[in-house]
Amino acid sequence: MNYDVIVAGGGSAGIAAAVGARRAGARTLLIERGPCLGGAATLRNVVTYCGLFTREDREQVVFGVAGEVLDGLRELGAVSEPTRFTAVAVVFDPEVVKRVADDLCDAAGVDVLLHSHLLSASRVDDRVRTVRVADHAGVHEYSAEVFVDATGEADLAQHAGAEVRYGNDGWVQNGTLGVRFGGIAANAEVSREAVREAVRAAKARGVPGLTAESGLIARMPVSGDLITYLADEGYDARDAVDTSRAERSARRQAAAYLRVIRTLPGCADAYIVSTGPELGTRESRHLVGRVQLTEKDVLSPAPADDAVAIGAWPIEYHPGVGVPSEWRFIGEPGYYGIPLGVLWSRNTPNLFCAGRTVDGDRGAGASLRAMGTAFATGHAAGVAAALSARGAVSTAAVREELQRQGARLPD
Repeated sequence: MNYDVIVAGGGSAGIAAAVGARRAGARTLLIERGPCLGGAATLRNVVTYCGLFTREDREQVVFGVAGEVLDGLRELGAVSEPTRFTAVAVVFDPEVVKRVADDLCDAAGVDVLLHSHLLSASRVDDRVRTVRVADHAGVHEYSAEVFVDATGEADLAQHAGAEVRYGNDGWVQNGTLGVRFGGIAANAEVSREAVREAVRAAKARGVPGLTAESGLIARMPVSGDLITYLADEGYDARDAVDTSRAERSARRQAAAYLRVIRTLPGCADAYIVSTGPELGTRESRHLVGRVQLTEKDVLSPAPADDAVAIGAWPIEYHPGVGVPSEWRFIGEPGYYGIPLGVLWSRNTPNLFCAGRTVDGDRGAGASLRAMGTAFATGHAAGVAAALSARGAVSTAAVREELQRQGARLPD
């Protein structure tokens, strides 16, 4: 039960971190509380990979493990072409993501623990030493030289006594329940504008339980189902009581939105295929890094020659329930570099983070959180962890190994 690297969290960031660490030569354990890998992509109905492509010319700029996931989805006809919504994303089938993630981890030689809840972590001096994990058989302890927190809520960092903060400047973005509708006619054109007008009309008629009037609306590959992000909730993702309240409320909203969808042409027979099952949380705890990425770094990118990861999703901030999201767009060349220090704990040298836990201010955090960018920060954190387990780690060494693994970082 001793590893070189332990990765907590099996979403986009955790998958990339574990595969990257293992390919860099580290014996690696990936711990996931759910029944499958994929995170928000498979457990929260967030079926759009955002941040892999630039907004203006739809150029792919995030590769490595992310590129392999895309390739796997394409081989099985389970992903759309890059599509311009407000920015560019691909829409995918979540069942195929489960299979692709399993295959990637198996091929790399990652040890995967599903159905395993992180309970606590031990710290000796300034380093994490062990984690305690619960399953139906009891509580188990695992040790490692280096750890990666890809939990979304920075649970590992919190349990290990690393510096964390909740949100930014006292605020966190609201969450949204992904709702998938079936029974939509193949020739029905369900646009964001049509849904917005239908929601407004329903509100005017006094239909209760509707919050957001607009959000991302897309047809899914394979099934042709409609995915919507409209049911907004504000909650503290660290708190089971508050999250339970929000999820019950969001499911009631889903039923209200179904009534709205059924008023659209070609949608009279619509039904709910699935909700979530978990809310799509956009922000919770952040690990305090050695460097904090700022809104200015995103909007006015510097050369990325010392970056270990690339971000390409604009600043998309969701300030409150039912309040339109705030967008700000990346300057030339349409992507920005993410330094190693953003992923590396300031007070715990053997702890890295990835995904929405990384250290960005209010604006930068609203860009870094996207799943496409999570693949990039995860891949970098996993490689950094593997190199750190063998000795000293540097930006140059991490970049060299990432390039060897196909990350295609800008020079």
